[in-house]
Amino acid sequence: MARILIAEDEQRISSFVEKGLTSAGYVTTVVSDGPSALEGARRPEIDLVLLDVGLPGLDGFSVLRQLRAENVTVPIIMLTARTQVSDTVAGLDAGANDYMPKPFKVDELLARIRLRLRDTGQSSSPTLSHGELELDLRTRRATIGERTVDLSAREFALAEEFLRNPDQVLSREQLLSRVWGFDFDPGSNVVDVYVRYLRAKFGPERIETVRGMGYRLR
Repeated sequence: MARILIAEDEQRISSFVEKGLTSAGYVTTVVSDGPSALEGARRPEIDLVLLDVGLPGLDGFSVLRQLRAENVTVPIIMLTARTQVSDTVAGLDAGANDYMPKPFKVDELLARIRLRLRDTGQSSSPTLSHGELELDLRTRRATIGERTVDLSAREFALAEEFLRNPDQVLSREQLLSRVWGFDFDPGSNVVDVYVRYLRAKFGPERIETVRGMGYRLR
């Protein structure tokens, strides 16, 4: 499985990202300053870097430029609270492979990671399946046997989380964090609503309610 370096100095964000990536099966290393990011990104076993722009010691742009000057070709996705077009252009011109403005949702980040790893031949299979249920991560298409099922972007992200963890009980808090992001409302019933949507499309028997714990894909 791919190894990802997370270079982020805000502990709340790095913890959120690390949990999301670990749950998706990635191996992670977390650093919180520019010099450590520069050293870590040079390691040959690292397959992708999530690089915050506002790192202490050495900012993300400086780390990026130094790595590219050394011909380090590891894919780099910049993470930043800056939203100006000039900052995005500066990062891409310096050699970034992608740019994620904060706040972001973990499902979008995972999709971008899969895309960049696919470019380097490091991604896992583009298809997830469990029984007759299958998700194609490239075309974003869901099928049950021979039947194609239309899903919204959020329904697909929730279905993907279930298929990445088949037969495991996933709590509402886990699903909120992984699918809706770190800015979710813990009191929201949005998970229950979207589980009902998936049951209506997949069949009610496919997603089991485990009382007091959460939901499980059967």
